[in-house]
Amino acid sequence: MIDMHLKSELPYINVSSEIGTLKRLLIHSPDRGLGKVVPSKAQDWLFEDIVHLDMMRRDEYDYYVKILLYFLDPDKVRGNIAKIGPDSDRSFFKPDHTAYFKSDKVIDIQSLLADILADEAIRIRLIAAICGIERTSFRTQQQLNQHEPAELAKIMISGSLPDLTMLFAPLPNFIFTRDIGIVINDHILLNKPAKLARTREALLAQYIFFHHSLFADYQDKIIEIPDNEHAFLLPDADINRDITRSTLEGGDVMMIAKRHLMIGVSERTTLYAAQQVMRLVFSKNLVDKVTVIKIPKKRDYMHIDTVFTQVKRNVWVLLGALARTGDEARKRDVIHFFAPKDVSEDLKILQFMKGLEHKPIEIENLEDLLADISINDLGATEPVQFIYSGNNEFPFGAREQWTDSCNLLALKDGVVVGYDRNEKTADAFRAAGFEVIGAGKLLERFERGQSSPDTIENTFIMLPSAELSRARGGSHCMSLPLLREEI
Repeated sequence: MIDMHLKSELPYINVSSEIGTLKRLLIHSPDRGLGKVVPSKAQDWLFEDIVHLDMMRRDEYDYYVKILLYFLDPDKVRGNIAKIGPDSDRSFFKPDHTAYFKSDKVIDIQSLLADILADEAIRIRLIAAICGIERTSFRTQQQLNQHEPAELAKIMISGSLPDLTMLFAPLPNFIFTRDIGIVINDHILLNKPAKLARTREALLAQYIFFHHSLFADYQDKIIEIPDNEHAFLLPDADINRDITRSTLEGGDVMMIAKRHLMIGVSERTTLYAAQQVMRLVFSKNLVDKVTVIKIPKKRDYMHIDTVFTQVKRNVWVLLGALARTGDEARKRDVIHFFAPKDVSEDLKILQFMKGLEHKPIEIENLEDLLADISINDLGATEPVQFIYSGNNEFPFGAREQWTDSCNLLALKDGVVVGYDRNEKTADAFRAAGFEVIGAGKLLERFERGQSSPDTIENTFIMLPSAELSRARGGSHCMSLPLLREEI
């Protein structure tokens, strides 16, 4: 069970920006289900490629966890980095192991699932619900109920038994905890996934947020998006239209400032869902302003956090092709004369104010929107800077955006985590005055006392990413912030 001793000292949940110092988040380490993804099913399960699971864990994701712990819960790792390296037995990183780090600040969602499965009534209901979704036999339901909570949690996520027999599909996208929900001030917005492959993820998240003791004080602050009440009467062709579907994923929602929510309309989030969220957050007086950003419905964009994220109060990283500079790049490169139509034509930004929802303001481009947020919502006094994917050089802007150059997690104002393979984007960070350093080297500095999470500034931390980047999600996707300091 996650330690609750800090609940009385701090609010457990509160997020009012993308850059306030991160204090608590939900993650999920790559599980055995990722090793079951086969080429014939990869795209059905929303993966672009098969991955080498052991390399993804030992050589890549474990560095992400160590960085998170050093910043959020340093007593768990300080002085022990050498002992928990790639050559260790990894027991430190396994939620069901006695040597697990067990932090109440860096929380693996698998641990929370195991906790609630200790309750027999919850276990029976959740097993029945999952077996109904997955259309298993009644005997499978009985078989599942024989497992201990920790193992049952692994089975529900990975789809496989301890002997690796597969019962149902894995959940390879569960490492992207951002998509299961988002914290809006002191409320939790649960998602409604667009793809059937993520239905079980949404169900598990729903049970955890409604039943785990960590969220007991927030039961009346959980927001669920309603479906169109007449949807079940419509033909399937109409149900799947954006004007009636209610699908939303957390990568399309950013709590960008205390009274300002941003919602993307994308391949995964519909306009209908965005409208419902706007109605709910206005009615609950959670924000005064909602900005809806419609981006091209393309797999390479997917969510708005694959197109831009915030680095610092006055600094953003974004894709040049969807920005004002896209036109300039096309003028420089002859090949663009033969390219398809400008994707920025599919970008539309509307800003709604509470009480004036029927009179939205149209904003022409991303730079204008982001600069306005920096200056007017966040009070930036320094000039607003934009760092472009691939240093805005053809073809690196698009190549590196595909490997999540724009999908960064801010640990605090000006300190972000990204992938080492995006070299041109790293050059752009250097040119903007940031130090660029590998996660391993930074951890060594921390261990030697040459630097610390408290003193570090203007830094782009690079994670090893040969396997992680195959999954099509960066550090922003791999995090669900629960608590940030107000800025």
